[in-house]
Amino acid sequence: MEEKPIPPKSVSLPPADAQEFTTVCDYCSIGCGYKVFRWPVGVEGGSQTSQNAIRAKYPVKSLSGKWISELMHSKVFVQGKEHHVVVLPDPDARVVNLHGDHSIRGGGLAQKLYHPKKPTKDRLKYPMVRIKGKLVQISWDDAIALFANLTQYALEKFGSSSWAQKRYSYQYFENTYALSKLAWQVIQSPAYADHDNPGRYPATPGLKDAGVEPFSACYEDYFLAERLFISGSDPFETKTVLFNEWILRGVRERGNRLIFVNPRRTMGVQFGIQEGGLHLPILPGTDTLLHLGLSRIILERGWEDREWIEEFTSRKVDHGFRKFRKRGRARWEKNFDTFLCEDFKEFRDWILKAPESKLDYVSKETGLSKSQIVEAAQMLAKPGKNGVRPKTSFVFEKGLYWSNNYLGTASLVSLALLCGAGNRPGRMISRLGGHQRGGMSIPYFPHRKSPVEAPTPHRKHMNLDEWVEQGKVRFAWVVGTTWVNAMGASSDLLMKIKEFTSTNPHQPERTELAHLIEVFRKRMDSGGLFLVEQNIYQTRKLGQIADMILPAATWGECDFTRANSERRIRLYSKFMDPPGEALADWEIAARIARALGAEGFEWKDSNAVFEEAALASRKTVLSYEALLLEARDRQVTGHELLRRMGTEGIQAPVRLENGRLIGTARLHDSELQKDLFFVQKSKKTGSMSAFSTPHGRANFLKSPWSAFEDFYTHIRPRDGELWVINGRINEIWQSGFDDLLRRPFISKRWPDNFLEIHPEDGARLGIESGDEVEVTNHRVPVQDSSGLEANLEAHEFKNLLKAGRIRFIQSKVRAIALVQPVPRPGTTFMYCLHPEEMANSLVARVPDPISGNYRYKLGFGIVKRTGSSPYKEDLSKMSFVSRNLS
Repeated sequence: MEEKPIPPKSVSLPPADAQEFTTVCDYCSIGCGYKVFRWPVGVEGGSQTSQNAIRAKYPVKSLSGKWISELMHSKVFVQGKEHHVVVLPDPDARVVNLHGDHSIRGGGLAQKLYHPKKPTKDRLKYPMVRIKGKLVQISWDDAIALFANLTQYALEKFGSSSWAQKRYSYQYFENTYALSKLAWQVIQSPAYADHDNPGRYPATPGLKDAGVEPFSACYEDYFLAERLFISGSDPFETKTVLFNEWILRGVRERGNRLIFVNPRRTMGVQFGIQEGGLHLPILPGTDTLLHLGLSRIILERGWEDREWIEEFTSRKVDHGFRKFRKRGRARWEKNFDTFLCEDFKEFRDWILKAPESKLDYVSKETGLSKSQIVEAAQMLAKPGKNGVRPKTSFVFEKGLYWSNNYLGTASLVSLALLCGAGNRPGRMISRLGGHQRGGMSIPYFPHRKSPVEAPTPHRKHMNLDEWVEQGKVRFAWVVGTTWVNAMGASSDLLMKIKEFTSTNPHQPERTELAHLIEVFRKRMDSGGLFLVEQNIYQTRKLGQIADMILPAATWGECDFTRANSERRIRLYSKFMDPPGEALADWEIAARIARALGAEGFEWKDSNAVFEEAALASRKTVLSYEALLLEARDRQVTGHELLRRMGTEGIQAPVRLENGRLIGTARLHDSELQKDLFFVQKSKKTGSMSAFSTPHGRANFLKSPWSAFEDFYTHIRPRDGELWVINGRINEIWQSGFDDLLRRPFISKRWPDNFLEIHPEDGARLGIESGDEVEVTNHRVPVQDSSGLEANLEAHEFKNLLKAGRIRFIQSKVRAIALVQPVPRPGTTFMYCLHPEEMANSLVARVPDPISGNYRYKLGFGIVKRTGSSPYKEDLSKMSFVSRNLS
């Protein structure tokens, strides 16, 4: 039946002369392109093509690319005057979100915009300090003076490591550059951590050692891959447009097949199965064993891509390898002896001898049948009747690397190299991404000022959570992140921070600057800390105890830049006023720096920061210095040149070749004749290789299960416990600051955090959908960092226990049961960053001994029914439909 046109309801059409801006979705890593149309209130466009700025004849078909939903319209203020805006997915897009496709998150971008009569009315508008438990407005002058004075006091009396910065790593080049320049260059503090990380540690250390950049693929590779191995994620749930426009289309048009490694059978997994793919419902945390088992099968049957391996992976004779290994030994001998292989033969010999790679053992420990594992190996690597191997790409996300950080990523990259993946179209290794890539920090990080000895090459930096708990932090600046919610043993960390702030006896009673300085200095002297939260909204946990809150401007309120997960750099245009006196984070950092007497922070606008930050982008995968050279030739600013590129932008690293500006579709590309990084010509064939190693070839890595087994043995469920893994779902973004809390249709869909439970576990526990449940973990391990030794064995869990450096706490989380066949039996699932019920309270705060990261996906606990929720009797308040519609 032909679809009938649906006219937009209660939405004003932009008139033909409406102002047009290009921008990018503010949410997931895919970065769909959008157009914003703005015009004064009181003016209306018409339904004829010549009467509206979209140049369409209305009504149009829904989801046609030019259909405007109510959620795409809002009102904003421009120079104090009210204007209409429509935030429309770019209907002319030829990259990323083809023809204006969008997710449920992006389709409601207009609802995130500030308006005093809408749910966004609680945006932070003015600097505030907490007086007698309540926030009171103060001036920017006083706020900056207080910040600068207490910063200087902390540095002079307690040292640079007493001053901490916890911030996002993704929220635009301009902001992250300015924040890092202040923290690392002016204050020179090593007490720093990204939003999702306890310290400055690599997210995917196995890829780093192998020489593979984590965002090396482009979206076209997911369309070209005949086999796509998707680990630890369902991109339909979290990256909807990538799935619909590139992965799904590849399945439908090319017959590609998907292999999902995921304890949950979600919608994307269900689709993959129906289209001839495979689901491996693995036991949480055992991905390394699966990778080893698959590698062994491929090697035993001779399915490895031997010709490609010979050409593009390391050899003993490679120039630079010995130097690399020697440097590694100087820093941490056993780490490299244990994991790094000199060549393919060493890796093959190790796999074939390793008992943990045997099929019987892998099947038992992963919970997968032997036939499933063999079928996966065949799909990945077995040549067809014509002898041609399938084009296989490997993509992964946090379900993998936040379970077993080093070994999971090291074993995956080695499996992928066996299949010839890493440097050619449709055969890549890449992260799928969470946030977009807005990190542009200054090159110098003051890690030498860290008082913590480095136990491995990856753990160069301090663990900020441990440093705070030890009472070593006197000043903490939290920018744009929900610190405690996102860390392990969340409720315990929150309690510790409260001890140093809201329950400290030194609390101000009035807003006079001199009084504030006196009181907070006394608090610092007593062992407490001064806590600053800088954000667009007051957060539910940390914001309730912060001493000072600074209001930030955000998406749509300043010209910003960043890249998506295929490194596509674009401009996020300003089209409205920020609320009240809110300022962009780069401008707040600049004001603080100038108050501290620092030079080099006299930026007149965000473009000035962007252009200065180009120097920091050199020799990184986000290099855009060539773009500025082109802009100067055209006598325009860097922002203006990006503006002219619209929603297409340009993929980094950006290059100038023969006077032309060129983007880079994929990294390590063997067909690319010029590369920004390591390039070595093969003596055998003359072809190019460009992996990020001293010798230009990729390294195979060993991943012995023994380096993880002792920790895993302790945290795996026992005595009636279940796994409580966590992650994202399609409707909610991050902590729900924009959607869960301020979009009524989302909050009605998810009024509480939930716990997915398999029907077998529900029947055994007497739990039905709609029941209220409590999840209790009686043995959450938390590591005491005192006395760090510079060797790996000392940081293995069994030795931490012997040394008395592990304490155990109890945590509880409340949720609403969803009994449905989505998680595998014995496994439950919660939303990861719910603002109230923190799933990470059930997760160990014990870092991976090699990388320093936490294992956020390995929560566990006892699930108990506590009663019926109001949603059980009234299904209009919460839906219990299965995530896979089963």
